[in-house]
Amino acid sequence: MKDVMAVILAGGKGSRLEPLTRDRAKPAVPFGGGYRIADFALSNCLNSGIRKILLLTQYKAISLDRHINTGWRQFFCRELGEFIDIVPPQQRIDEHWYQGTADAVYQNIYTIEKEKPNSVLILAGDHIYKMNYGAMVDYHEKMKADLTVAALQVDPEEAKSFGVMQVNEQNRIVGFEEKPDAPKSIPGDPNQCLASMGVYVFSARFLFEQLLRDANQPDSQRDFGKNIIPSVIDSHRVFAFPFQDENRKSQAYWRDVGTIDAYYDANMDLISVDPMLNMYDQQWPIRTFQENCPPPKFVFGGDDEEGRVGMATDSIVCPGSIISGGRVERSIVGLHCRINSFANVSDSILFDSVTVGRHAQVRRAIIDKGVSIPSGTRIGFDLEADRKRGLTVTESGIVVIGKGDVISKVHDEANAEGTVPAPHLNQKTQRQNR
Repeated sequence: MKDVMAVILAGGKGSRLEPLTRDRAKPAVPFGGGYRIADFALSNCLNSGIRKILLLTQYKAISLDRHINTGWRQFFCRELGEFIDIVPPQQRIDEHWYQGTADAVYQNIYTIEKEKPNSVLILAGDHIYKMNYGAMVDYHEKMKADLTVAALQVDPEEAKSFGVMQVNEQNRIVGFEEKPDAPKSIPGDPNQCLASMGVYVFSARFLFEQLLRDANQPDSQRDFGKNIIPSVIDSHRVFAFPFQDENRKSQAYWRDVGTIDAYYDANMDLISVDPMLNMYDQQWPIRTFQENCPPPKFVFGGDDEEGRVGMATDSIVCPGSIISGGRVERSIVGLHCRINSFANVSDSILFDSVTVGRHAQVRRAIIDKGVSIPSGTRIGFDLEADRKRGLTVTESGIVVIGKGDVISKVHDEANAEGTVPAPHLNQKTQRQNR
């Protein structure tokens, strides 16, 4: 893999994940307690032996930048030709920000060309999956392909959100439509379509030629799926590579966590008895920045007060957190959280440094970093009241509290029992960068 360079596209706004992306890029959003979404593409590269990586950023990149600098640079030795470089828009070619996926790579064409790779692996930095890119590069070289596209089988309804391919008996791509209203199914199987995963292997010289050609097309959207791939399938050797999952489960695992509901479901799957995504597999580890902090602690404190337990069941509790007389059920608790006495957290995701006050109740919620839930507060029980407080509530009823939001206790009609003060949402003018 010494002749392969990976280019990871990590500059998207992630607007469908707001407020989680209000202060950070989508690839920097925490996942599974101690990880970031970008860790999956990066770990796949490292496990595949790819050690030349460009990470292209654009919006709200400081959190991702800090994560890479603290947790990932240790794996690469510049003296051996290894690197992971964070590249914001350079405006070296023109004065525009990245106009699309192809334009992002085009604007960094000089940096890529300088390394003289034989092949360029292009990845999205916001998907959850395990994949050996080395096998795909080998397939690309074996087929003498100009371009190889990783392919995943999905149902027709889901395929409307993807680029959909048609292939012949040799897996050569003979048709490609980006997000079609009526996706074409696999021949002989009307319930499955062949979708692009947004993972591409280009022969380097061919990539440069196509990027230069596309840049001179005034009506192009500068996108791989919309412009580059459809324009070359008839004239060049373009193949599909069937997704080979390194997750070692009965079904292939690949998730686009682009919405709050999809993100919530993917996290909640991790706490099931036999989760579809195996995070404990040492043969294909997912790496991240590991902060030096003490183990999690569970405090019961005696039986002097009924209901004070200090326990977590069917949950992930990260280091540095203290369950101090509270109860956690079917939840993910990040670093340095504190669940105080008589509090109950269920079916929820807590990012780092969240504090849940005494007697507070949290249900089906995502609480971002540093948020403090006051004593007696109830979140996720009266969704209309949560909306009136300014909280984000999804169609499936997930309540989201963003980073930097302050919930202060006030008396209002949202308190159904009339005895527990209900929260009111305010915005901090100063937010943490991470």
